Amino acid sequence: MKRIETSIPDASALTGWRRSSYSGESGGNCLEVTDTAHPMTPVRDSKLPTGPALLFSAPAWTAFVGAVYRGRM
Repeated sequence: MKRIETSIPDASALTGWRRSSYSGESGGNCLEVTDTAHPMTPVRDSKLPTGPALLFSAPAWTAFVGAVYRGRM
């Protein structure tokens, strides 16, 4: 069985990171995502750009974003 990786040790290896426009310019607690690792969605802490990134499957990421949008997270 093929093992599916769930993280990337150094998130700076990926490009195209972006954060929500709702985050503002204050540099607070923000998550960043990038679309460069299809089919997984990498997510990192904006304060730790060289730290790890967690990888989410498309269904898991869609469920998370939907829950946040509905105010459940």
